[in-house]
Amino acid sequence: MPSVGTKYEHIVLDNGVPIVSGTTMKVVELVAEKVAYGWSPEELHFQHPYLTLGQIHSALAYYWDHAAALEHDMELRLHFAEKVKQSNRPSPLVAKLKSKG
Repeated sequence: MPSVGTKYEHIVLDNGVPIVSGTTMKVVELVAEKVAYGWSPEELHFQHPYLTLGQIHSALAYYWDHAAALEHDMELRLHFAEKVKQSNRPSPLVAKLKSKG
């Protein structure tokens, strides 16, 4: 399914998922970094130099207009990560290191 444009200049929907046009960066991933680390658009640009400030601001504008849906997506991702973490036993090396204190 091809990407579908949005009213946001640098954001397209790829199978219904908002991404920064011309990249594989999902808007939710960029926003998660902003929320988790408190990064400004300039810091996001420093961390992702392949993104322009225009792309970053467009992604953030998309977020503010669709905050409930993207926050729900972040919550689902967090729950999935916790589920995977809990279902995986520590590797033998980790278990050995923990047993040695």
